[in-house]
Amino acid sequence: MDIRFGISESAREIDIEAEDSVTQEEIEKMVSEAIASDQKVLWLSDRKGRRVGIPVGRISYVEIGPNKTERRVGFALP
Repeated sequence: MDIRFGISESAREIDIEAEDSVTQEEIEKMVSEAIASDQKVLWLSDRKGRRVGIPVGRISYVEIGPNKTERRVGFALP
């Protein structure tokens, strides 16, 4: 699962490739709970075991979708 965070006052996005076992609903719940609470940093792990801290107060948007490897671009035959 590919998760992309837009951070206010930053030109870069934060991309995380999460484990396939994580669902979109779980990600939505974690982000919503972090925003609703006084939590300053949302810590997530990617599929390589890397931990990434997201500044909760500066999250401007979140995109949740399939892994980049699953997307197909071009005119490939099935």
